[in-house]
Amino acid sequence: MNQKKILLIDDEQDILEILSYNLEKEGYQVSTASNGNEGIEKAKQIIPDLILLDVMMPEKDGIETCQDLRKIKELQKTLIVFLSARSEEFSQLAGFQAGANDYIVKIIKPKILISKVNALLQLTSQVSETSKNINVGDLIIDKDNFRVSKAGQQFLLPKKEFDLLYLLASNTNKVFKREEILEKVWGNDVIVGERTIDVHIRRLREKLGIGTIQTLKGIGYKLVV
Repeated sequence: MNQKKILLIDDEQDILEILSYNLEKEGYQVSTASNGNEGIEKAKQIIPDLILLDVMMPEKDGIETCQDLRKIKELQKTLIVFLSARSEEFSQLAGFQAGANDYIVKIIKPKILISKVNALLQLTSQVSETSKNINVGDLIIDKDNFRVSKAGQQFLLPKKEFDLLYLLASNTNKVFKREEILEKVWGNDVIVGERTIDVHIRRLREKLGIGTIQTLKGIGYKLVV
């Protein structure tokens, strides 16, 4: 039996019922909420491993909900994935900028969605099992406690940003190719575009410093501190 907890936040009751049914068949513990405010309160109570979140909701939309969830210390390790009918590029970018780990368009079939959820949670478990701290210059990455500090300043990073930074810091002499980053941070079973990496790299630069990550056009990325 899978003991992972998943929280579904969506104002469409039929979506909640379909997703709950399929995820519970897979063995997950599923909770639901019909709006952003209810979802935030429920997330505080159960501390889910994964949140599937709609974008278009009354009262508080998904983008604002995601931003508020990322401010909660106890939820820093929680994966947040948007599941929305909005497929425009600007909507997906807004989702990643709000702190989401992935963005899935709702036309996806249930079996494919389940495979994505399985891959995301499996990858998270594998990363935590091999955790260790990394010190690079004034940058300290504490994998066990999910903390990052630079020159004494603490940073709270979304899960995928943290994993990406940890990967780049694991070998500062190496240029990590896009394909390798996608495989090690997102996993082979999760389909994301190259723009996803660019968004996460840009956000890390903004938070940690302009020169922290060097982009080598056509090759990949390298950590510079």
